[in-house]
Amino acid sequence: MTSPDISPTDNDKLKRLLVKLDDAIAGLEAAAAFAKPGKLPHVLDICRRVLLQPDGCAQLETRAQRLEQAGVFDGSDWAYPHILIPSLTSHSLKSADAQLVVIEVLSELRMLAVAKQQYRHPLISSEGAHRYLTQVMAINLPLLFSAPSEAERETQGRLTQIPRALFQHLANRVGYEHVIDELISEIWRILQQRPIQVEPVKQMVTQIALCQANPNIDLGASGQGADRLVSSLFGPTQGCREDPGVEVYRERLTAMDARALQYEASGFARAMHDTGLVSPYHPVLLRHLLDLGDNLLSEALGLSSTGRDCLLCYRDLVHSMIRTAIHPQTAQAVYGLALTLERGILYQPPVAPALWRQLGLTLSDWSEARLHAAFGDAVSHRARLMEGVLCMLGLPLGVGQGNNPTCQSARALSMWAYNDPDYLLQMVTWAARDDEIIMHFEGQPISSRDSESGVAQTLPLDLDPVSLLVVPHLDRIYAEMGRRCIGREGDPHRWVNPEFHGWWAGRGFGINVDVATGQLADVDIFLRHFYASYHPYYNGNQPLIHPQPAGIAVTDSAGRFIGWHAITILRASLDPAGDMRVYFFNPNNDSGQDWGLGVKVSTSGQGERFGEASLSFEQFASRLYIYHYDPLEHGELAQVRQEELDRVIAMIQESWGADRIPAGGLQAVDSSNPG
Repeated sequence: MTSPDISPTDNDKLKRLLVKLDDAIAGLEAAAAFAKPGKLPHVLDICRRVLLQPDGCAQLETRAQRLEQAGVFDGSDWAYPHILIPSLTSHSLKSADAQLVVIEVLSELRMLAVAKQQYRHPLISSEGAHRYLTQVMAINLPLLFSAPSEAERETQGRLTQIPRALFQHLANRVGYEHVIDELISEIWRILQQRPIQVEPVKQMVTQIALCQANPNIDLGASGQGADRLVSSLFGPTQGCREDPGVEVYRERLTAMDARALQYEASGFARAMHDTGLVSPYHPVLLRHLLDLGDNLLSEALGLSSTGRDCLLCYRDLVHSMIRTAIHPQTAQAVYGLALTLERGILYQPPVAPALWRQLGLTLSDWSEARLHAAFGDAVSHRARLMEGVLCMLGLPLGVGQGNNPTCQSARALSMWAYNDPDYLLQMVTWAARDDEIIMHFEGQPISSRDSESGVAQTLPLDLDPVSLLVVPHLDRIYAEMGRRCIGREGDPHRWVNPEFHGWWAGRGFGINVDVATGQLADVDIFLRHFYASYHPYYNGNQPLIHPQPAGIAVTDSAGRFIGWHAITILRASLDPAGDMRVYFFNPNNDSGQDWGLGVKVSTSGQGERFGEASLSFEQFASRLYIYHYDPLEHGELAQVRQEELDRVIAMIQESWGADRIPAGGLQAVDSSNPG
């Protein structure tokens, strides 16, 4: 039967193409691995021709599983859908390379098939695929609603039709209104974690604003709650509510009296602290207020008595940081400065002098080049780095590792910003000025300049300004520390973590995996020590004093093992419902994850502070595989109830430990004699 939108001629043409496509897929399926690259261009060319036909996307969606299993994505990043970054799709979809456009479209149709549960993917859940598509659609909304630009037509020709057909198909299959509503919820969920890097969120909010302003787009009943997001960026106050542009707003400020400025200051502060986003107009106001008194400045930053006192005590330093680092292009520095003052860390004797040094720091050529490659030249590189410093000091739990295997380095930066800010500032100085960091491992110096490559194979660019400069050095040093542990029995984290992260990392070490075999080992003892060290009911109600490095076995939404990951344990305490929870920092950019079998990581609503993730104590213990503790602090191992441990062990056996149970099973120990 022919669809009403497809003429009989088009339908016949599509049928002929689909026969050719099925034959080409069969040929790719039958080809040996070494021969597949030779077959692939033919498959992609037919896919391109199918996509140019009405209903082409729907036909390829039904073949998505077969295409993937035949090897269309083999040898590329698209073979790993769980690591794909939505923001990168724009480049691929607007490329003049037909094969690149087609592979990207096939990847989105594969995600749609997974999201619609047409097949179960081994690397990404249906929820994860749906979330990914939501973000892709938000970032690429112009492809759904606008005609191709002259530049697109010149560079892509007929290819411009394919991405637009894709997004029309996605909107029809997923439901555009649902996408917008879910997108808004997703934005708020991400902002609740207060990340340092907010550019992806700003892009999504900007696209929503463009949709709202477009008379040809009917959002219907969707989009509720978007106004707060849009206004926080483009019109938080009466003086800029119609988004007049920063130059016009700057002129308006000169005509405002004290009362009007007071309204502006309080309006900006409310919007900033409500969302974690800073409007480009906010820096214009701050710079205007520098000569009008610190009361208005404090009001514009939204400071409490703690932050206000800190501002008054370090007035010259704060004013210098605003003049150097805070511009419309570095607006997030306003939020970083406000939270830095609220933390009161300037009262620590080394911090203020270190910040003065940072303000006058001469950057190396390599540092200048890195910052230019990532952020351009809209403001000076020194200002860009200072923005990063303020955001990291103000939001130590907002650090993200980007799309890089550098969770150890991101965790270290977060821990230093949280616990030892002057040490972080020293690291930034060494990296940005000297192109070298020297750390010590068991008394011996390790230079980042002399060390071999680290975990990351390439220099990451998708990071905040501080991480951009410091992480490459830390990555090499951490890897070198690991190399110096080669030949030692057990896991190298036992020795590396305290030397790398700081003296406060406990020298006691627990691990429940035998390094040589990968099998579970001593799980009962491992859990008893963890409970006795961290659970307030078994450690004499002693709160955790210093954040501690730990390692988790990450699982997907089906509870299947994905890999090992570095996190920081921050505290253990009762949540609002009276249940014991572990609150931790996860450097992977988004802590809200479903780890399967009922283990869903919470980022808000369970007593979390900004940037914290949390799980019930038992659920957290079921994904933990290494932790540190102080061996001189004696908890009550014998008091931990066996039935509680049995529940945790069952969760391990059902998830990441399913294939790691030794032949003799997991043996419990005599709790009255922990040994």
